[in-house]
Amino acid sequence: EPSPKEKPASGARDWFEQGLALEDSDPEASLRAYQQALEADPELLDAHLNRGRLLHEAGQLAEAEQAYSDALSACGAEPLLLFNLAVLLEDIGRGAEAIEAYRAALDGDPALADAHYNLALLHENLKQPQEAIRHMAQYRRLQRSGKA
Repeated sequence: EPSPKEKPASGARDWFEQGLALEDSDPEASLRAYQQALEADPELLDAHLNRGRLLHEAGQLAEAEQAYSDALSACGAEPLLLFNLAVLLEDIGRGAEAIEAYRAALDGDPALADAHYNLALLHENLKQPQEAIRHMAQYRRLQRSGKA
């Protein structure tokens, strides 16, 4: 049942805006609003991104992984979705899968500096110094060029 702060919304964009407005004050209501947005428009990338991030932040890791999986099915290999999934996979100790997801994100957007940075750290932890150095160098190049 909607809380008093939740007002009925008509379309996907309205539900999305409602979710944004509620993120800080009522994350659960925000999640419901994002879900409504996705029911109205299953391809609304921003709603997928925000819903997955909120679930991740709330420690609902399996739900977050499912949210990103659903998002990839609906929206395709969007670099930010892949990046967020990679961060989640890294947080749950699935480094090899995280590396794959970061690489896929970079295939779609080679200027995604944070993906290079996170990959550098992952490779460093895996004792793969050449890969770590390569990604850190790319991260620094992007930082200097103002693309990050």
